[in-house]
Amino acid sequence: MDSLLKPGLLSIIAGVACGVCLGWGIRGRLRGEPGAGAAGNGAEVMGESGEFKMVLVVRNDLKMGKGKVAAQCSHAAVSAYKQLQRRNPDLLKQWEYCGQPKVVLKAPDEEALLQLLAEAKHLGLTVSLIQDAGRTQIAPGSQTVLGIGPGPADVVDKVSGHLKLF
Repeated sequence: MDSLLKPGLLSIIAGVACGVCLGWGIRGRLRGEPGAGAAGNGAEVMGESGEFKMVLVVRNDLKMGKGKVAAQCSHAAVSAYKQLQRRNPDLLKQWEYCGQPKVVLKAPDEEALLQLLAEAKHLGLTVSLIQDAGRTQIAPGSQTVLGIGPGPADVVDKVSGHLKLF
């Protein structure tokens, strides 16, 4: 029993306990739980599901190569992130806390992409429409990928829930 009371072990146990308590407190602030000091930080925009995500919608008719799709999706993700960083950093923190979920979906053509853009804007979601410079595989100015979110998953799904995975 005396070995359990050694100063080194007691310090480790106290440190772990403090870390757990601090983690719970930070988690409560990021999620906007009552009594966690989150009032007025944008927590009211949280979706009913309590989860957040970003979707990246790729035009399927352009037949881009895998690397091209990856680059275009990266452009959309970075653009959406930067927009949300300026407009709603609290929502961005919540998405980051959720593990930054991203889903890549496909749209049949440009018309479908633009319809999704209009719906997402109408719901107040962050959007990022990427136009290619035309240096490699496709024509200059082609609209390739639409980033939607990060936002509450239930709201993002109202726009993109019917689409298939890319």
